[in-house]
Order: sequence, then structure tokens, then C-alpha cells
Amino acid sequence: CLAAFFISFEKKKPSAKDIAVLAVLSAAAVAGRELFFMFPQFKPVAAIVIISGTALGAQAGFLVGAVSMLVSNMLFGQGMWTPWQMFAFGMIGFLAGILYQKGILKARKADLCIFGFLSVFLIYGGIMNPAALFMSVYDFTWEGLLAIYISGIPVDLVHASSTFIFLWIGAKPLLEKLQRIK
Repeated sequence: CLAAFFISFEKKKPSAKDIAVLAVLSAAAVAGRELFFMFPQFKPVAAIVIISGTALGAQAGFLVGAVSMLVSNMLFGQGMWTPWQMFAFGMIGFLAGILYQKGILKARKADLCIFGFLSVFLIYGGIMNPAALFMSVYDFTWEGLLAIYISGIPVDLVHASSTFIFLWIGAKPLLEKLQRIK
């Protein structure tokens, strides 16, 4: 699934400028994750991914999300969770780009903050919670899935709230810079 996005990006024959912008955004997400390492789940990664998708399009949002997780896990540790994280953050960026392109998501601070909160809670949590179950048990049960979702609510709330805060602080200035670059 991840390969399809990377292949379609390569087929577009991106310019060096496009690749540089995506690399800088991914590096900013990685640096933000490293900067806030001492606060579990309180990270600006999703905010940067959402801004990338909104400003540069769905494909760019997916790539920034996926690459950010791949690179940052080189610092925090690779594992079987890495592809799940790559896909989850990639889908958040992709969805932000699609919804913005369709006019459903506006590039306003409040809209982005609400989208960020909901997407992290529902999409990231919705992907990573079952992934945690698949990575930790051999026998899938619906009761186990429910337990994972319930026990993940506090973690997902912190992550979603931090995304809201980081978007509230940084969405407008970063979007302005990316629009100028675009």
C-alpha cells in the first residue's frame, strides 16, 4: 500500500524543489518529534503532516507523513509498528489534502485544529490500536479489540490535543510560507 504512493510520486517526475520542500517538512516533523521526546504522544508531527497535505496536496501530505515516521523511527527505534505508523500518518496527510482540494476543509485555524484533533483520534488511533492488538497477540478477539481501544483513549486524547495545540500555534505561519513557496 505504501509503495503505491511512492511509485505514483516518482512517476510524476518531481522537481528538485518539490523534493527539497517535502524533505524539509519531513525533517521538521522528525525534529519536532525528537524535541518533545520527553512528553509521550505530545508531538507536532500530525500538525506538520496536515499542513503539508493542505498546502501541497494529498500526495505530498501522504509522503511527509510516511517519511517522517520512517526517519524518526531511526531515532526512536524501528519495529513492526513502523509501517503502521507510516500508513496512519500518511493517510492523515492524504485526507487533509483531498478534503482541502474538494473545499470541505478550509485553511482556517479553527477548521484545521478540529480536523487535526478528529483525524488523530479517529484515523491514527483507529489504525494504531488494532495494530497494537495484531502485534501483541496471536488470537484476535473482538473483546481484545475493544479493550485495546478503551485503553488507548487516554493516549489518543493526548495525541489529538497536542495536534490541536500545534495547529493552533503554527498553522497560519507555516501555511503562509508554503503558499509563498508553492
